[in-house]
Amino acid sequence: MFGIYLKRELGRRKKAALVVALGLALGIALVITVSSVSAGMTQAQDKVLKSLYGLGTDMTVTKAQSAPKAGSSQGPNFKFDAKSSSKTSQSSDRVMTQGGQALKSSLVEKVSAQKGVASAVGTLSLNVTKVDGSFTQGKAQSSGGSGSNGQAQGGPGGSTGGSGQPQVQGGGANFDVNNYSVAGIDVTHQELGPLASTKITSGRTFTASQTHAEVAVVSKSYAKSKKYKVGSTFKISGTKYTVIGIATPSSSESTTDVYLPLKQAQTLADAEDKVTTIYVKATDSQQISAVKKAIQANISGTTVTTSADLASTVSGSLSTASSLASSVGKWLSIAVLAAAFLVAALLTSSAVSRRVREFGTLKALGWPSHKVTRQVVGESMVNGLLGGGLGIALGLAAAYTVTAISPKLTAQLGSTGGGPGGMGGPGGGGPGQSTASKLEIALTAPVSVTTIALAVGLAVTGGLIAGAMGGWRASRMRPADALRSVS
Repeated sequence: MFGIYLKRELGRRKKAALVVALGLALGIALVITVSSVSAGMTQAQDKVLKSLYGLGTDMTVTKAQSAPKAGSSQGPNFKFDAKSSSKTSQSSDRVMTQGGQALKSSLVEKVSAQKGVASAVGTLSLNVTKVDGSFTQGKAQSSGGSGSNGQAQGGPGGSTGGSGQPQVQGGGANFDVNNYSVAGIDVTHQELGPLASTKITSGRTFTASQTHAEVAVVSKSYAKSKKYKVGSTFKISGTKYTVIGIATPSSSESTTDVYLPLKQAQTLADAEDKVTTIYVKATDSQQISAVKKAIQANISGTTVTTSADLASTVSGSLSTASSLASSVGKWLSIAVLAAAFLVAALLTSSAVSRRVREFGTLKALGWPSHKVTRQVVGESMVNGLLGGGLGIALGLAAAYTVTAISPKLTAQLGSTGGGPGGMGGPGGGGPGQSTASKLEIALTAPVSVTTIALAVGLAVTGGLIAGAMGGWRASRMRPADALRSVS
């Protein structure tokens, strides 16, 4: 009886049912579209952040650089030998730690021991400036007369017989400067840190036994610029390293050029048992904030930076679109949904008012109030589900359109000082390196099962709200109302 009556009444009021369903559908479609676009923004932002962090890294720990002492020089210092030959090749390397103050390696174990930390690994980030070239010795020549042997007569403070002072002609210097970044890797824990965000496309990565080995992995872009391949060799401060692998970043171009075993990097920088960045992975992504507070409280003087902190450094159209999707889009969705629910409730209540004779007669025939209420709520629920189905279809179509078009968004990554506290770290600008890289990200709009479930929930909620108002109105009607309405 309930189903038959429900079907008949909905068939009689097709236009009203369609209006209610369309109102709910538009609100639900907007929610799906905004949710899917926001998810796409999150994915795009994750791609950007992976260029700053190694995969699987939840936070990094660094220490701010202390102010230089008065009179000390922090600039590069190159020393060349004085030789008597007329043309001498010279080469000198300046190896400096990047970014924050060096930390003791023992702090890595202390960080690992903090509650909520799954693993921690230390890296040493360096900047190498190589200057090589040659000096050419000039020759002294006089502009006046010369002796029988062709040499200028006289000299400084002596008589030259009217000839001009000797002048040095020719000579000079021709030097090339090569600046590149080096990351010292803990070869026993490569799953965390700067090398984790790369893929070895040629050769191989380090083995756990190569702690002190004079081997290197170089980035694809740096290898191309220097024409390195697996088996090539190069020197840093007189130590020869053999290239064993070529690494390609998984997400975006990394600014780390050379990866060395940590012990080798510490030797080059004269920083024994020192690291500049500690990469940390939490046991639970929901506990990242708590882990950050614990590290800051138990290890004084350190700066802890999470992915959420780095997100604030992303600018460009990606940041603008993300802000719009999360703020304007959210409130627009709420406003449209509220309007849709209100319209559905008002239309349902208005329809009940026009059915006074019908409901009054049913009560006169013996229908209790709860049956009348159930009838109204049932009709509203069907309208809500119809609106939900239509809204899901419209939302999926909108999300598919966004994905198909794939609008391009730009993301500007600014590093103000490298590392946490400077938003960098090996693999993404390196501590102490003031860099800014521009990335282009294709926006997608993925629709998750959670979003679909949310849409269904909203459809049911809309039907319940409309049915509740209409059912309350219908339950208050008396059989006498139907008799008074008979002409």
